[in-house]
Amino acid sequence: MRLLIQGGRVVDPARNIDSQLDILIENGTIAHQGRGLSAEGAQVLDAAGLVVSPGLVDMHVHLREPGFEAKETVATGCAAAAKGGVTTLVAMPNTRPATDCPDIVALVREKAAPTGVDVLPAGAVTVGQKGQALTDLAALKAAGVPALTDDGMPIQDLALLREAMFQAKELGLPLLDHCEDRDLVRSYAVNEGAVSAQLGLPGRPAIAEELQIMRDVMLAEDTGAHVHICHISTAKGVDIVRRAKARGVRVTCETCPQYFTLTEEEVLCQGAMARVNPPLRTQADVEGIRAGLLDGTIDAIVTDHAPHTAEEKSRPLPDAPSGMVGLETSLALALTGLYHTGLLSLSRVLALMSSSPAALLGLSKGMLCVGRGADLVLFDPEEEWVIDKEQFVSKGRNTPFHGRTVRGKVKYTISRGTIIYQEG
Repeated sequence: MRLLIQGGRVVDPARNIDSQLDILIENGTIAHQGRGLSAEGAQVLDAAGLVVSPGLVDMHVHLREPGFEAKETVATGCAAAAKGGVTTLVAMPNTRPATDCPDIVALVREKAAPTGVDVLPAGAVTVGQKGQALTDLAALKAAGVPALTDDGMPIQDLALLREAMFQAKELGLPLLDHCEDRDLVRSYAVNEGAVSAQLGLPGRPAIAEELQIMRDVMLAEDTGAHVHICHISTAKGVDIVRRAKARGVRVTCETCPQYFTLTEEEVLCQGAMARVNPPLRTQADVEGIRAGLLDGTIDAIVTDHAPHTAEEKSRPLPDAPSGMVGLETSLALALTGLYHTGLLSLSRVLALMSSSPAALLGLSKGMLCVGRGADLVLFDPEEEWVIDKEQFVSKGRNTPFHGRTVRGKVKYTISRGTIIYQEG
């Protein structure tokens, strides 16, 4: 199959390219780039007015299957990814059974294969994510996992965690850590502060996240392991990572659109729909996250896509599960909040969502090179649209962004040279 993309603004952050170019795709790979290309018999996409960039790489997604198919399936999650311009994603292991052995890794990849989205399951660090015994990390590496994590069940046994870091370093795998001290946050629903006081609820204090970031930074420094801090949400947490990087510690971090867009005040008007772990924080924390994106402390923008059923999210705030969906809205929210406000360049936003996460995971993704797999997203950076959860292809409708006007609309998503999403 041959596909010719003509007249688009090609933005390839990894190669510092921002230019009007044509791209010819043959047999799933990029064959040629240049101006005025033609190809007899090729399908032609007119990309005039569109940005053509590497397909997005989302390194923090919950697909729920196996075990929680009422919330999401691999197929519906991948459809949501394609609609949002995501061609590669890392699936978290908190399924039932957990992704703690090669068989579950193979199952998830088998279910993802027909979708066209490249799904890379992360391997659980401990058996069943119970924090008691390490999985066979070498077997998980051989099965193809790009990273190790116990996700929302952060390991509290420091000796076990330290040993996991030593093994992860030997295997060349990053360890992705959800940083919240479980004794401090328990099952609390909101940030500890003005909103929790107003609601009369116990809160999840920022220090619970910051203490574990400091703990993991120190362990990374001690072991030499690559530790990646998941969904960082506090200004002090960003500063801990900033100072650690300056010392040469192998630490990276990610954040999500909700943490540079929303504050804890959202809970007052949206209730459980705005409940997420770690929680939405203060305006000062939002500014701290933006500063970390601006100065390069934060390495990636991810979704932490976490679908739940409508019944679950209709429960009272203290009883509802935490999480929000994001695959179909992340690019638009990032463009709206970071690019259209003048905080970051278009190339920098796209780097945070493609080439940078690909590089820190060691993936051959996130750039538009001749000879590489043709994973691309074509989008109109200026088009305004209103987020409507009823139009989602994800099973999850749990978004606090419903009704919000954003700028930036995906038109085509191409994976390995095949169009896997086309608007309309």
